[in-house]
Amino acid sequence: MGKKSKKINDQSYGVLLGDHLSFAASEAYKLLRTNLMFALTGTESDCHVVGITSSVRGEGKSTTTLNLAYSIAEAGQYVLVIEADMRLPTLAKRLGIDGSKGISNLLVGMSKGSEVMQRSSLHPNLYVLPAGEIPPNPSELLGSDRMKITMDVLKKDFDYILLDLPPVTAVSDPLVVSKLVDGMVLVVRQNYSNKRSLTEAVRQLQFVDAKILGFVMTDSDTGPNGRKKYYKKYYKQYGYGYGYGASKKKDKKNEDEKEKTIA
Repeated sequence: MGKKSKKINDQSYGVLLGDHLSFAASEAYKLLRTNLMFALTGTESDCHVVGITSSVRGEGKSTTTLNLAYSIAEAGQYVLVIEADMRLPTLAKRLGIDGSKGISNLLVGMSKGSEVMQRSSLHPNLYVLPAGEIPPNPSELLGSDRMKITMDVLKKDFDYILLDLPPVTAVSDPLVVSKLVDGMVLVVRQNYSNKRSLTEAVRQLQFVDAKILGFVMTDSDTGPNGRKKYYKKYYKQYGYGYGYGASKKKDKKNEDEKEKTIA
């Protein structure tokens, strides 16, 4: 257990997970959890399925997925994180678990669910289904009938299923899987994402009628000396800040005037 804990908080990723978060970051994830629960109120299924993606790489979607899952598990819910980013998997290494077999092996019939699903040492209520072997056709696997059947089976055992998806503008995987989720959350890294990429990501998701639940801002500058911490904000609509406008000053003004949170 000690060895796994060390890997979970590997500083090569520059982030912390689970109960190693600061108080402020932990509270921010709890707020995100609460807002997400409100956003999903009224859905028919007993299990809520949420896709978490971004416009481009490096925005912190995998870290957000794991910490959100941990926060939900802390609330007494059973959570499954599926690493649906099969091209560049990272969750197994971050969590210190065996990632040699996972969702890819399950979807092609090479493994059973009991062989690939693992309980995370982050929390007893948190389970992980790693990506497994990198397949040549991730989009086809995610859009297959077997994926739909697998999701229907998994939903019987969990309260929440979070899918860690690749960036929308990079591959079609998030669009393919959008029909299997109750909604999508877009992770946006401050001073990193650009207007064109974010606009294109939103456009593509709307084109396939995906429900955008909101946005999570990562790596925001807070505190003295601009120290960066993992504070999260959850937005009801897109287009508030994030580089929209002719200048940063204008963007800030628009954000101050228009920013709303789900409450």
